[in-house]
Amino acid sequence: MTDLWTGYQYREVDADGWTTFWRLDPRGHDFHLSDWTGYPDRPGHRLWKRAATPAGVRGAWRTSATSVELEIRAALGIYSRIAPVDVLVDGQLHRRCEVPEGEQRLVVDLPGRPVEAEIWLPQAGEIAIRELSFDGEAESLAPTGPRWITYGSSITQAGGAYGPSETWPALVARKNGWDGVNLGFGGECHLDPIAARTIRGLPARLISLCLGINIYGGATFSGRTLPGQVESFIATVREGHPQTPLVVVTPLPAPDREGKPNSVGLRLDDVRDCVELGARTDPGVQVIDGRTVLSEDEARALYADEVHPGPDGYRLIGERLAGLLTLG
Repeated sequence: MTDLWTGYQYREVDADGWTTFWRLDPRGHDFHLSDWTGYPDRPGHRLWKRAATPAGVRGAWRTSATSVELEIRAALGIYSRIAPVDVLVDGQLHRRCEVPEGEQRLVVDLPGRPVEAEIWLPQAGEIAIRELSFDGEAESLAPTGPRWITYGSSITQAGGAYGPSETWPALVARKNGWDGVNLGFGGECHLDPIAARTIRGLPARLISLCLGINIYGGATFSGRTLPGQVESFIATVREGHPQTPLVVVTPLPAPDREGKPNSVGLRLDDVRDCVELGARTDPGVQVIDGRTVLSEDEARALYADEVHPGPDGYRLIGERLAGLLTLG
């Protein structure tokens, strides 16, 4: 049986048969280009550690089997938690499997009648898989629907969502019938050229870029340089997508950080203005102010900390953006 996993750029199999799904292709890339994080207490290679986490990676099978078994290896690494594996049956959550550290086999009972079974891999943790097997016939299903690529920060990776099928990008893709590609990298949305080139090279019917919160937190760019960096990132994406609808979402509200300058003097409102200024250089870009996705009161009620939504916050973001993001 061929496993048609989707949502990744490069599949690496080690000598022991463990597969890592990379969301950015690491081949030929110098990891040291992203070693400087802006956070003195954080080690380098963080972009690539995030890229090796299979947020949004899933597979689907048509099967009458009574069970499916997945061999998985998990470690915390740079993460504060390991997210679960979600198994969906005919589009509905069937089983959420917690994943402790180490190597293990997850066995999930299935209905034993013809169904479409989906397996969503964890969106947080250092994850590899080795073997997937059904106890009956199973046919891999290729992804369907228009492809949507979304790029962003930890809020897009959504490590704190209930499970990988309930990150906001997963909820939007499932509700709208899209083939989603999640390029959310916790702490690492700094307009890296490798991200722009990746998006440029992938077919897509819709592209969304959630920009600004990591740039504010890391003081990555100043008011002088940020608009031009946004313009350059979008121009690279446009080289591969001259007619594709492109949406830029500015930072969601962060009530405890609003009005506070970062180390280069930018407040979050300044970052929003700079991101919008850079995005407006392309007349085909739609800009969504993140404060229209969630209100400050909703953020105070639904955030797990100063910046990150809790699980119900991700559900609400998915509900709101499912209507705001359109194929044009």
